[in-house]
Amino acid sequence: MPEALAAALGHPGLPWVCATSLLAGLVYGFAGFGSALIFMPLATLFVSPAVAVAAFSLSALASLVTVVPGAWRSAEKRSVGLMMAACIVFTPVGVAALRLAPEEAIRTAIALVTLGTLAALVAGWRMPVGTGAAPRLFVGALSGIAGGSTGLNGPPVILFNLGTEGQPVAVTRANLAVFLTLTSLSFLPQLWLQGLLPPFAVWLGVLLLAPYALGTWAGVRLFRPERAGLYRRFAYGLIGAAGLAALPVWH
Repeated sequence: MPEALAAALGHPGLPWVCATSLLAGLVYGFAGFGSALIFMPLATLFVSPAVAVAAFSLSALASLVTVVPGAWRSAEKRSVGLMMAACIVFTPVGVAALRLAPEEAIRTAIALVTLGTLAALVAGWRMPVGTGAAPRLFVGALSGIAGGSTGLNGPPVILFNLGTEGQPVAVTRANLAVFLTLTSLSFLPQLWLQGLLPPFAVWLGVLLLAPYALGTWAGVRLFRPERAGLYRRFAYGLIGAAGLAALPVWH
């Protein structure tokens, strides 16, 4: 057995990280967003932020099978493509911050971004950036910086998509699912190039594939369009609990 795999299997926080992955996948499956907002604050209680970002990015492979095929049919591919392109270009900036900043600073940033995003969602605030290509490129760039540094690539694009007037719930979910999955996977080469993809993180990500896949599979099958509001409120509650648990005042 590879040494890094043995270390991952023997890590005392593995059961909790796997449970967090399952829960994050479940929420992602039925709400269309929120997986990183739940996973990152809780996982960083047990592993370093860099390891959590790498492992969670790898676990997104599961969504290629469980979520993306169905979402791809409804997604606005041009809009998502523009945001993805900008995200990929700016991801190295965020990864550099993840590499250089103290771990506690990153953990605190994850907690604050999580709670700040939740506050914006509950208050009904949306990103008023208008229409056209430029706003989508701007949102994608913010997502790349935030995702590379904290693993939270979702907040900018979530606030943007939920604020798009007249956009059906199914299209919003599809846009978020495709964007979040594909951009999370795009973090992996950037992490490797900057030396933040150690074997331990890779094996941890492999171990998370099964619980995350199970969660997303179950979440997709739980989704009912007429209950979108209920799912969203449930996701908000879990995001709030995760953000509060990650605040440094408790540790």
